[in-house]
Amino acid sequence: MQILSRVLLGATVLCTGFTATFGQNKPAQTIPFRLTAYNNLVIPALLNQQDSVRLMLHTAASDVTITEEAARRMKSLSFDGQVDSVQSWGGNANTADFSKHNQLRVGTLLLNDLTIWKNQHSGQETDGKAGLSLFDGLVIMVDFDRNQLKTRNKLPQNASKYQKFKLEVQDDMMFLQAVCLIGSDSVEHTFLIHTGYGGSVLFDDDFVKTHQLGQRIPITGEKKLSDAYGNVLITKKGTIPGFLIGDFKLDDLPVGFFEGAIGQQSISVLGSDVLKRFNWIIDADRSHIYLKPNGLFKTRFATF
Repeated sequence: MQILSRVLLGATVLCTGFTATFGQNKPAQTIPFRLTAYNNLVIPALLNQQDSVRLMLHTAASDVTITEEAARRMKSLSFDGQVDSVQSWGGNANTADFSKHNQLRVGTLLLNDLTIWKNQHSGQETDGKAGLSLFDGLVIMVDFDRNQLKTRNKLPQNASKYQKFKLEVQDDMMFLQAVCLIGSDSVEHTFLIHTGYGGSVLFDDDFVKTHQLGQRIPITGEKKLSDAYGNVLITKKGTIPGFLIGDFKLDDLPVGFFEGAIGQQSISVLGSDVLKRFNWIIDADRSHIYLKPNGLFKTRFATF
């Protein structure tokens, strides 16, 4: 079952700040990560100097979350606060527990006075999620050839070897323009960069209705999606003949959409099954992303 975050449709949970300090004032670091079979990008972290956690890097979220199952194993974590009527992608009658005043270490980065939220779900093989706010003010480089996430104060010299794209940023979420081939039409559209979604592309309801997607592309099946609070919806699966990001083209791209569920999905999503095919550089102010195809570019798309 595929996992989507509550942030996808703008959850109303409170976001709390934290203080970040860097070991020896050297923010430049290299953090190893693991790409799972479900396209989750997993980084190791240490919670409150005691509990080891596996966090899914989630480009469309800002909070740090821990699953209910993982929370039961944590010796240093106590949930003593609660927010009701939290809106999520699959519903708005959710309850969110939170824990204040925690410390999280990711590589040499130390985050203090951190609020952690409890969710039912995270990506497979992970204990929770963390967003790019962990690395505020830093250039982020994600290298899938070496399974490394690097942070730097400025763009690396090899950025000129990547193709540069402008990002639209809304509420800490990053959006990228791409072109979809549908029948004889080339349609430019905006997509949320969302590593919390392990599939390739999930279209918003308005796009599906406007372009009559259910009638114009081959339908290959259905699958269930679950948000962080356990709400489940069924998506249609189909294929479009081409998907272009700048000069880079992906052929026969599997896509998903909620046919007939107008108002349920308001944002189109670009997921990890596309994003993993590029090495990225995201600049420090999150205004541009630099992409270069990697060794996964021509691999088969996921079938889960």
